[in-house]
Amino acid sequence: MTDPDRRAGRPDGGPACSAIVLAGGRSARFGRDKLAEPLDGRALLDHAIGAAAGVSGDVVVVVAPGADLVVSLRPGLRVVQDPEAYGGPLVGILAGLEAAREPIAIVVGGDMPGLRPNVLAILLDRLVANEAADAVVLDDDGRLRPLPMAIRVGAATPAASTALDRGARSVHALLDGLRVDVVPAAEWRTIDPAGTTLRDIDHPDDLRSAGDGGQSWS
Repeated sequence: MTDPDRRAGRPDGGPACSAIVLAGGRSARFGRDKLAEPLDGRALLDHAIGAAAGVSGDVVVVVAPGADLVVSLRPGLRVVQDPEAYGGPLVGILAGLEAAREPIAIVVGGDMPGLRPNVLAILLDRLVANEAADAVVLDDDGRLRPLPMAIRVGAATPAASTALDRGARSVHALLDGLRVDVVPAAEWRTIDPAGTTLRDIDHPDDLRSAGDGGQSWS
């Protein structure tokens, strides 16, 4: 629920929003806590938080119960715990939605170091402009990618709860219950030609590739 006395505005000048960073996964394919792994001198998770902070003054990081957070402290950063350990991304999204202070939110994965704040801004601005949409996602050459996404907190919170009640756990299950708008690849790729915004880290080789060539990830 939004508290008007705590609105921080958007750092890039756009309408105020919350940011939900999902950081409660098990990192099973990586073999250890990937979000604590160093990339260009910072923890992997800190790159995603930095990108989210580029568009939001209210950043909510959702972690597994009892998890140690390895990130740089930032103004507006809050940490909440999943109510269920390793229950899947939809559990984390609902926890983030319930903690969000703004009526719209951007949702990102904590393992996405290549997020571009300008692309996140496109998602948010399109959601604000399209009152008929509950969520906005990116098109990836004909494939809709669920993260990152911009969502209306008021619509997404009950939709996430309903999906969980019927046993669903995926982000796609949430989108199935919402009115979704899509940003064409031709639009957002003008800002991010290499598509780094969509890259996530699942294996150690992904992390090594992310650090090659001095790539700037946030």
